[in-house]
Amino acid sequence: MKKLFPFIICALFIQIVKADTKAVFNMAPAEIVQQDTNVLLPVIQAPVSIYQNNIFKRRLDSIQHEVPLDYNGYVQAYIDNYMRRRDEMGRMLGLSRYYFPIYEKAFHDAGIPDEIKYLSIVESALNPNAISRVGAAGPWQFMSETAKIYGLSMTDYVDDRRDPIQASAAAAAYLKDAYLQFGDWLLAIASYNCGKSNVLHALEQTGTHDYWSIRELLPAETRGYVPAFIAINYVMKYHKYHYIVPQTGNLAIVTDTIMVNKFVSLNRVAQALGMPLKDVCTLNPSYRQQLVNGTAAIPRRIVIPKIDKERDNILRNAIADLNAPIPVLRPIQYVSIVPPPPPIPIKPPVMAVQAVVDGKVVAPTIHTTKKGETLTSIATMYGVKVEQLMQWNRALGNNATLPLLPGLAVNIGRG
Repeated sequence: MKKLFPFIICALFIQIVKADTKAVFNMAPAEIVQQDTNVLLPVIQAPVSIYQNNIFKRRLDSIQHEVPLDYNGYVQAYIDNYMRRRDEMGRMLGLSRYYFPIYEKAFHDAGIPDEIKYLSIVESALNPNAISRVGAAGPWQFMSETAKIYGLSMTDYVDDRRDPIQASAAAAAYLKDAYLQFGDWLLAIASYNCGKSNVLHALEQTGTHDYWSIRELLPAETRGYVPAFIAINYVMKYHKYHYIVPQTGNLAIVTDTIMVNKFVSLNRVAQALGMPLKDVCTLNPSYRQQLVNGTAAIPRRIVIPKIDKERDNILRNAIADLNAPIPVLRPIQYVSIVPPPPPIPIKPPVMAVQAVVDGKVVAPTIHTTKKGETLTSIATMYGVKVEQLMQWNRALGNNATLPLLPGLAVNIGRG
């Protein structure tokens, strides 16, 4: 939702675009973090002719479904930035194993395109406890006024904006309303950031009906918001081609839910489950005082790991009688959602090649491109033939003199 962010001015090529520079990936689960929550980076418009018909455009075209994944210099700039942040993107991939099934169900039920789930990465970096300086909260960054309109409660005990299940349903409802109003998914997504009134005013000024035509009339943050969403779609789909490996997180577990109609502390739930309190809080981020405020009229949900029958009986007895002692349990063994992803296999060299740097023979390696480098200059640097370099890096194309984008991974001596 709409938030205010400081911005800096960067210059590259011929145009200047202002955007937020604050990233939010280093967040602690189960902690309320007062921070900027948008992961937008400085974006500079580059000459689109450099990127026309390249591999990035073709890949975006191939994954496009209902939401247009347009390609231009703005989108490319975000792709470049995200690809350089491999560890952070790997962490997002790991967290997505837990959060995306929640989003997918909410969006499916509301008739929202599945790919819009990636918007939550731009909003909060999949951090349900993130809070912006203007008060937007949760994985979908709802302001309190909008949250109330879409049925999210905020009391001394609970903040439904931080509940991934309820917040996702509210986000789906907002996006559906916006799409029905504008008839365009990119405009609906833009309105999620800056509000429907800003989008409507820009449309009335221009007489057009697409995001790119009104982009310059939108707030600075929103000018980058849609390109960032498109870039995140690319990175999440094609991460393996850029050596971004999903990281296994503590949320990669199979969960279950129980409903309670009384006040129950999360600490008692943790004791009955035989798991750390912080892990229970991570699964239940909406409870502000670590206290589940269930009542007979409004039962509340507790998310727990998948447990066996014995532990389930202990938990239910602990909730039924809040004064009964809880037996000491062995630490719980979590059931993983899926096995950790295997490392990306590296093929052996197609031919016996030794890369040479400054006259020294080195093992096959990965070179990270810098501004202005070409396939020809990299081949010269490592003492290999341009044809060999192209064979090892087919995705980079066959133009040996075209400057490569900074931050790309180039195989040296690997097939």
